[in-house]
Amino acid sequence: MTIRCEIVSQDRTVFTGDVDIVVLPGSAGEMGILPKHAPVLTTLKYGVIKIRRSGKEEIFTVAGGIAEVQPDIVTVLADAAENVEEIDETRAEAARRRAEELLAKGVPADTDAYLAMEAALRRSNLRLDAVRRYRKGGARIPASEN
Repeated sequence: MTIRCEIVSQDRTVFTGDVDIVVLPGSAGEMGILPKHAPVLTTLKYGVIKIRRSGKEEIFTVAGGIAEVQPDIVTVLADAAENVEEIDETRAEAARRRAEELLAKGVPADTDAYLAMEAALRRSNLRLDAVRRYRKGGARIPASEN
């Protein structure tokens, strides 16, 4: 028995398919979702989504959002999401350095600008950590393809 999983970010559909289990980084903790799960609506924190199908695991980073769980489908509406195999490590490292440099200059007068820099740093750290922990084979995707 499987459950349908759809992971959608603001700009694209990241994943759609039938899976055996979905593990989500819920705001109250990690949640394992199996077929016929009770309906749930939850916010997501920065973290990784793990899906398993046919004995193979796929990992996705997610930078916040919401997830709706129904007995036959899990729908993730993410602020940002991507498959760990698609992450360009060089680009993520450069983004981390830029955000750190901007934050090192001090707190800007504009609160929104500060929060955006802080979010960029959190997201690049998440992406780099996911690549180092979960990437298979260490292959990198050029920035032009990412």
